[in-house]
Amino acid sequence: MDISSCDGTLSSSDFCLAAHAFTEKWKRINPVLPSWSWVPRPKSPWLASNEVEGYLSLENMCILRSCEEDHDEEGHKGNEDPNCSVKEEYIDNATLVQSHSHDVRYFDFHIVYSASYSVPVLYFRAYSSDGQPLLLEDIEKELPGNSTNVLMESKWTFITHECLA
Repeated sequence: MDISSCDGTLSSSDFCLAAHAFTEKWKRINPVLPSWSWVPRPKSPWLASNEVEGYLSLENMCILRSCEEDHDEEGHKGNEDPNCSVKEEYIDNATLVQSHSHDVRYFDFHIVYSASYSVPVLYFRAYSSDGQPLLLEDIEKELPGNSTNVLMESKWTFITHECLA
């Protein structure tokens, strides 16, 4: 990769190299999680031969939240939910069918190369098990605390919310 420019931009060929390196590193570090995949795009006749011909994709990443995992604004610090019993009781599993309150959330991630700005861009979609998009406030609750801080401090790191009608 050419790192001669320190302005944060990346050539499209460097994006391809970095994307493939990222997918391999992801597989090594996170073997139990779904893998990122390179989605090739058919070559367009009007694109230069060195243009990016695909993007990274990770779809149907599932996050299961139970009532014990309620999060506050600091991100991923659990609060007790008044609907969850915190008492330890003897439970005979042979005679009791346990029910758990779970909220399944799904995330689709796509990393594409922006030829206009010469940078990779992460697009994502967050939705519940019934297919309804999550509210921006619910998405922010899923972020680690340090990501929330970066969103507040950096003018170049932000989340926008597109409402589909």
